[in-house]
Amino acid sequence: MSRKIILASKSGVRKIILDKNDIKCTVIPSNVDEDQIKESLIKEKASPKIISKNLAELKANKISQKYPNQLVLGADSVIDLNNELISKPQNRDEAFNILKKLNGQRHQLISSVCISKNGSMIWNFTDASSLTMKKLNSDEIKSYLAKIRDKELYDYGVYQIEAGGRDLFSKIEGDEDTIMGLPVKQIKEYLKTIK
Repeated sequence: MSRKIILASKSGVRKIILDKNDIKCTVIPSNVDEDQIKESLIKEKASPKIISKNLAELKANKISQKYPNQLVLGADSVIDLNNELISKPQNRDEAFNILKKLNGQRHQLISSVCISKNGSMIWNFTDASSLTMKKLNSDEIKSYLAKIRDKELYDYGVYQIEAGGRDLFSKIEGDEDTIMGLPVKQIKEYLKTIK
């Protein structure tokens, strides 16, 4: 795939997925204030799916305004536990509490992608995968978290399915790329339609 895009995300995993799929990209993080936007959308009673889609679109549009005629890819992933939005942890205590909350539970991981051009969305896609976490005791959760470096924990969230995170789950249903934050098959299909 020869078309080059801009990835409006600092996620190393998303860049790796694009590279593996031969989609050339330049990384320019959007640096939108995700927490403020999430807070506002939660007050409006937006679903986790809508929040994920809106964030992906905001990221893509923000960078797209600065780079005319370029295709800009924005992405966002959220955890939906019984319609409650679970965000990335800000510290290790939060990470522990998130895993305690997910412990033994089935939840959805929602990943949205948006492609924008000249400041407007021209395509978007949202996919959800279901994950069921094993019932773990506090020591097992602490042991798992001790293996994750700070950068990965704060950039990618509490579980990295591409690393040791797979061991947290008794059941994983859905597309692995979606779980890692980028439903790449659909992106490739869309890019093929653009001249």
